[in-house]
Amino acid sequence: MNRAVEETNRRMLRARDAMDRAYAQPLDVPALARIAHVSQAHFTRTFRATFGETPHRYLQRRRVERAMFLLRETDRSVTDICYEVGFGSPGTFSRTFHDIVGRSPRTYRKEATPTGVPTCFTMTWTRPSS
Repeated sequence: MNRAVEETNRRMLRARDAMDRAYAQPLDVPALARIAHVSQAHFTRTFRATFGETPHRYLQRRRVERAMFLLRETDRSVTDICYEVGFGSPGTFSRTFHDIVGRSPRTYRKEATPTGVPTCFTMTWTRPSS
């Protein structure tokens, strides 16, 4: 791997790490591109080439992963969870959750059971594919 590719990967990882840390915050492509120190168009293209999905889809999936945990492990309402993980409306949350997981949040909660397994294993087993 040459130095330019390595630097590009490092920049994309920096932006992805920011999304992982602040998934519930309002993040947009201009802010993420600034974190990566590249233009917006270059950021979107390179992020997709590096990670196989757009920055927006990655952020949605991270939010849904967190929502899955909260639905499994807490009794909080779906609406509370929706806002906590960073979605702006329950409708968008439900539609996105269904697109990624294949079930509605309420159905997922009914079918899911809390696990006694370490969270890292649970996240790996239940990680949505895309």
